[in-house]
Amino acid sequence: MRKKYIYSAIAVAMLSFSSCSGFLDTTPDTLLTQDQTFGDPTLVKSVLANFYGRVTLGERIDDWDAWAMLDEVITFDNNSDETIDRNKWRPYDYTLVHDLNQFLNGVQASKAVDDATKTQYIGEVRYIRAWLYFCMGRTLGGVPIVGDQLFNYTPGMDITTLQVPRSKEAELYDYVISECEAAASMLTKNTNKNSARANYWVAKMLEARVALTAASLATYNTADAHPQLRTAGGEVGIPASKAKEYYQIALAAATDVIQHGPYKLMHASENTPKAYADNFYKAVCQKDANTEVIWTRDYVSPGQTHQFTRSNLPKSIEQDTGSDRLSVLLNIVEAFEPINAAEDQRGKGTPFDIGTLDSPKFFANPTDLFMDRDPRLMGSIIVPGSTFDSKIIELQAGQLNKKDGKWSELTSSRNSYDTDGNLITANNGPFGGNMREINRTGFYVRKYLDATPSAGTIGRGSEMWNVYFRISEAYLIAAEAAWELSRNNTDADALKYINEVRTRAGVQPLESVDHQKIIHENQVEFAFEGHRWWDLKRWMEASKIWTGDPNMRTSQRLGLWPYKVVAPGDANNGKWAFIEKDMQKLDLWRRPLKCTDVQYYSEIDNGWISNNPKLVKNPYQ
Repeated sequence: MRKKYIYSAIAVAMLSFSSCSGFLDTTPDTLLTQDQTFGDPTLVKSVLANFYGRVTLGERIDDWDAWAMLDEVITFDNNSDETIDRNKWRPYDYTLVHDLNQFLNGVQASKAVDDATKTQYIGEVRYIRAWLYFCMGRTLGGVPIVGDQLFNYTPGMDITTLQVPRSKEAELYDYVISECEAAASMLTKNTNKNSARANYWVAKMLEARVALTAASLATYNTADAHPQLRTAGGEVGIPASKAKEYYQIALAAATDVIQHGPYKLMHASENTPKAYADNFYKAVCQKDANTEVIWTRDYVSPGQTHQFTRSNLPKSIEQDTGSDRLSVLLNIVEAFEPINAAEDQRGKGTPFDIGTLDSPKFFANPTDLFMDRDPRLMGSIIVPGSTFDSKIIELQAGQLNKKDGKWSELTSSRNSYDTDGNLITANNGPFGGNMREINRTGFYVRKYLDATPSAGTIGRGSEMWNVYFRISEAYLIAAEAAWELSRNNTDADALKYINEVRTRAGVQPLESVDHQKIIHENQVEFAFEGHRWWDLKRWMEASKIWTGDPNMRTSQRLGLWPYKVVAPGDANNGKWAFIEKDMQKLDLWRRPLKCTDVQYYSEIDNGWISNNPKLVKNPYQ
């Protein structure tokens, strides 16, 4: 009888024939038979671990440059991209689907794995497969669903038997939801080290997110608003009639996690903005005693680390070469509302009151401008004069001088001084000229920076995890689903859930909730965590705020530069002022943010269609 080997066979009809990699693709001299692999419990577990490493999909901590596609950050180098990349974060990995199905087939027959462990492993693999299908579907719409089938190509066979058409978009979400439910029934409700493996609650979180995504698409991708964003066969486009059912599923799954799960919102030990900010940073980034994080891509030294910290530490505290890559945009900074905002100003961003160059507003310290904002700002972002790893981060674009009663800017290169020994432009910048590894906007990312010694070096790297799910998402899913089902701006459940998150953050509770406030809360709670694009896509909001209009504030990439006042004899000498800067006008990021309906769904690659003629193209291709 022909032996089966544990390596990735080519599913001809569904693959793009990119090179295969991973644990299952071993060299011939170490190739193991299926019987050998599933006859050894240690090997079985190592194959499972390999699968987790292959589903770090979407916006992620080890691909930080790609974050600059959105309205949160830019890189220090120049850029002329005109529109959002519709194919960014587009997986189509049927090699992995094949390997997962092969594992399910093999582990079920294994005599080396006890029944309880076998059930757990099957649940984990079905969860991983559901996550993969979701990640494919959120970019492409409907995709071929092969279930548990194993497609093995042999030369000369009829390849039409391997050609599976795309599912309807709704069918894809229905399948993933059903797989989450099946996986949950097999998985433990116990937590695990660093939340690195799927359990019951992880499966319920994915179920909630998937159902909410499907419900949003059914609600907001309507034929009237987006007539071209659908296909005749339903591969793109979900009937509006299905929205209610999906919202109900999302609400039920999210409330299950909130009410019965072991995860809890972490609260500050003191009622101060700094305590709230530090608490929020710990809720996302601290592994020890963390009660918020539900599922992560964990990293461990040695061997499993990344270079996010090395690449994004400010220049003044760099630990190795290649720092200062990302600068945070004012767009996200000003989204964090004032702590004590009046009720009609809560749940929305507010521009900073900085005056004008002719009549600046002055501050004793550069941090003063930001201290009365939602503490999640300083838990997520390094602002001028704030600290990281107990070190003050100096950001100074230049001096504000006064001559003949008029204020003017004086800027220079990094680490420059005037003839009196006063600093002009700091080592970190911000700076708008032709210089590498320097801040452009006046802000750095704090979230995901690792203060562990040597985490910013090439040799060691950072163990900071990449968070997929936190308990706060369950609260915001529940709030959104409750509001969508009632469309009542004073819905008690919606307000209860959203205000739990806001209270933990240290801002005033909402007295009413609506779609825009839900958008806002997700924006500030999950900044840099890989939510922004998928949220704007499911709501069909990206094309409304990123229009490509250089005069529209939400389309601009903005910075806020701090200046030290050097004006001897003036009452404001030694104080600080701020000037807003447009990155396009500085010729750094030369085009405004732009998204159209074209960008909402990725392309079906021509190579995939060549291999499988049953695939239909997406809109706008």
